[in-house]
Amino acid sequence: MTAPFAAAFAEGDPATLGARLLAQLPAGPGATLGILYVSEPAAPVLPQLVRELTQGLGITAWVGGVGLGVCAAGQEVYETPAAAVLTAKLPPEGFRLFGATGDPAAELPRHHARWIETVSPTLALVHADPRCADVMRATIDAGAASGAFLVGGLVSHRCSEPLLAGGTGGPEGVAPALGSAGIAGLLLAPEIAVATGLTQGCMPIGPVRRIDEARDNVVMAIDGGPALAAFYQDIGPELARDPRGLGGVIFAGLPVAGSDTGDYLVRNLMAIDPGHGWIVLGAEVAPGDRIVFCRRDPDSARADLGRMLRQLKGRLSGPPKAGVYVSCIARGRALFGENGVETALIRETLGDFPLVGFFANGEISRDRLYGHTGVLTLFA
Repeated sequence: MTAPFAAAFAEGDPATLGARLLAQLPAGPGATLGILYVSEPAAPVLPQLVRELTQGLGITAWVGGVGLGVCAAGQEVYETPAAAVLTAKLPPEGFRLFGATGDPAAELPRHHARWIETVSPTLALVHADPRCADVMRATIDAGAASGAFLVGGLVSHRCSEPLLAGGTGGPEGVAPALGSAGIAGLLLAPEIAVATGLTQGCMPIGPVRRIDEARDNVVMAIDGGPALAAFYQDIGPELARDPRGLGGVIFAGLPVAGSDTGDYLVRNLMAIDPGHGWIVLGAEVAPGDRIVFCRRDPDSARADLGRMLRQLKGRLSGPPKAGVYVSCIARGRALFGENGVETALIRETLGDFPLVGFFANGEISRDRLYGHTGVLTLFA
């Protein structure tokens, strides 16, 4: 009997990626869905890769895209051509694909209203092009229109068509497989058991504070005083002595209102203005918003990944059948100093199972766009 999930990984000569992936996957009918990620150097062969895998496996429904890197169990590749694929044997009525759209609020009901109303999908694996006119709005609308919990991330912004969702012979209404400047993905019915978790890569170094005065992305006052004074107090005198060295180390965390898990959205620190005592963030804020300053730290990130994995393990009734991991491009080798740290910890905690993923420009969990995080979704 064919296993419900299988995974393969190949790196190197783009012309032979398909053949090497097929050699690792079970032959014969059975799988109905393929999740495929390629690195940017492999983007030119993505259409041919889908055709070869379709012919070799008989799978006509594909989702995924071009990441800033790809990962699989024990593998992590950025600068060379590489591909990772996960095949799944799911019931045809257990999933739907939607092609690239900048208006999911209209497109999802137009093509999938009856299916969404009938099955009430619980989870959606989504991929978004950062060049989408309003990627945050598209993410929120995709969640609202489907009613599903979203997981996924932003794909490459340097490829003409980085989004994959569709395929020949797919369900009626499926858009062309390749697309750009929108959001695309996979909707899963409740019968497809899944569990997901999010891990942060930047840890708070001070208390949660209140923004008293702000305009657009400029913060003037925090907790009754100059914003910069609060900032320096939280990061400490050692870091405050060299403000030019704070880039890539210190970030702003914007707590998610109503979160029962203490979630926060990490945003870049763009500039400081010592003359006025202001700080400039990579996000718009308003008076009354909360803010917590965070530090990028590999040890804390590793510890938080372990926490998330233990929580997921406690929610599962047995070993996971398969998984998809989306990690920020600022994590991986850039954060931990070596390849494969995250997937190795996943396998150490949860066991050996088919696992693929990609490195993203931003990560999606629920209907929010995160940064410096990892989002793991398991088929239970």
